[in-house]
Amino acid sequence: MKVLIRGAGVAGLTLAHELATRGASVTVVDIRRQIAGNASWQAGGMLAPWCERESAEETVLSLGRGAADWWSAALPGHVMRNGTLVVAPARDAGELDRFGRRTSGYRAIDAEAIAALEPDLEGSFTRALFFAEEAHLDPRRALLELQQKLVEMGVRFDFGYGAVHSRSADVEADCTGITGRLTGLRGVRGEMLILKTSEVALARPVRLLHPRIPVYVVPRSGNLFMVGATMIESDAAGPITARSVLELLNAAYALHPAFGEAELVETGTGIRPAFADNLPRVERDGNTIRINGLYRHGFLLAPAMAHKAAAMILGTETEKERAHEAHH
Repeated sequence: MKVLIRGAGVAGLTLAHELATRGASVTVVDIRRQIAGNASWQAGGMLAPWCERESAEETVLSLGRGAADWWSAALPGHVMRNGTLVVAPARDAGELDRFGRRTSGYRAIDAEAIAALEPDLEGSFTRALFFAEEAHLDPRRALLELQQKLVEMGVRFDFGYGAVHSRSADVEADCTGITGRLTGLRGVRGEMLILKTSEVALARPVRLLHPRIPVYVVPRSGNLFMVGATMIESDAAGPITARSVLELLNAAYALHPAFGEAELVETGTGIRPAFADNLPRVERDGNTIRINGLYRHGFLLAPAMAHKAAAMILGTETEKERAHEAHH
């Protein structure tokens, strides 16, 4: 079975892995000249299905629960299973209660427990929610090393291929995200910062709740922290806005004052593809399979979508899966 995958973001790479491990001959093409620069490159890398349930359907939790295991198996050593800490300033304590009512899989903790988990936050918050089963990874390292693994598995990559490419494949998989321009697909713009400081240490992603702009801070190696991300109903590309920079910096400063002295080493934007229900889809159109609509859940939901798409391509779907597909 020869499969041509269009798009080298997280959807395309996870599908390539699912197919290659099952013996398919896979070629991945992308109009970009390298992995860097797509929406997946700007991701937070949080594998946080219970937290995401706060604003997402139950489907996101059920599909995302296996993501950390998938990434651990595909890229051993990349997944950090330290949980997620959710905090709020005292004036926004009601937001913490609301978050708790809409989610599960956490335990409420006090100031002493917060300090035990994150010593640098000692004295900053009196209450928090701790989602112990959640995890995170560095999305950029994951994308690059997954690509390298795929090359070693025999997957061919063709970057900057232009408008024309060989169509000798048995099946074509469209994983091009917002550029796919599918009917009903919209762009949701996300903006983020990367800060560098040796004055703060965090072991896990921390979500800071706010009635208007909740943000998260995700630790990465090299004293780096990803701060994100705004969600703007727009597919407009271009640099981050001054307002978003101010809001994200203010949030980071509210989490820990030392972020006020951090180096701002990068700003970025990404356009996430989403359908009206903010849930992803795997669709078949003849010999073309499409994975799209991952919204803000790329690394969390891509493994489940890739598994489903690979089963459709290779004809290994179960009767239950086929019935579910027909129903939807």
